[in-house]
Amino acid sequence: MDAKTQKSELTRAAIVGAAMHLALAEGLEAISLQAVASRLGLSKSGVFSRVGSREALQKAVIEEYGRGFLAEVFVPAMQKPKGLPRLNDIVARWIARTRDVEAQNGCLYVAGAFEFDDREGELRDLLFDEITRWRAALRRTVLQAVETGELQVDTDPAQLVSEINGIMMNQLHDARFLRDGHAAERAGQTWQRLLSSYRA
Repeated sequence: MDAKTQKSELTRAAIVGAAMHLALAEGLEAISLQAVASRLGLSKSGVFSRVGSREALQKAVIEEYGRGFLAEVFVPAMQKPKGLPRLNDIVARWIARTRDVEAQNGCLYVAGAFEFDDREGELRDLLFDEITRWRAALRRTVLQAVETGELQVDTDPAQLVSEINGIMMNQLHDARFLRDGHAAERAGQTWQRLLSSYRA
C-alpha cells in the first residue's frame, strides 16, 4: 500500500469512526456527510469522495460496528472447546463489552432496532441481517453445548438465545439509564442462574 492509498484508508476509517460516534449519540438517521465533515475538519466533497453517499456511510457504520462486536465477543471465544466453555466465554465477553463499550457509548444493535423497527428499506435490512447472523452463530454455539451433553437434550436454542439477549438488554438499560455500577455483576449472576436451569 503506497503512502497516498494508506492516507486515504486512514481518512476513511476516521470518517466511519466519526459517523459511528454520531449514530451512537443521536441515531443512524443523524448521520450526514456535512455533520461528519464538520467533526473532522474536512470538506463535504472530501467525505463523499471516500465513502460515497449518506446511505453508503450509514451502511459502513453498521458493518463496522458488526465487525468490532464479533471481533471482541465471538472470534476469541472460538479458541475455547465446543460446548459450555465456548458459550460461557461468549456470554462473559458480551457482558464485558456491554460494560466497557456499550454502557459508555450506546449499542447500535439495540438503538438501531428501535430506530428502524417500523421502517422498511436497505438500512433496516442490513441491520436485520447483522443481528440475525449474530443470533444464528449464538444458536449454533448452544446446539454444540447440547451435542456435547452439557445442556439438556430438550433445550430450545432459540429460547435460550432470546433469554441471553434479554440479560444483555437489561444490563444495558440498568447501566446507561439507571447508572447502576453493578449492572455487569448482576448480569453475570443472572446468566449463571439461567445456565443452571439448562444444564444436563
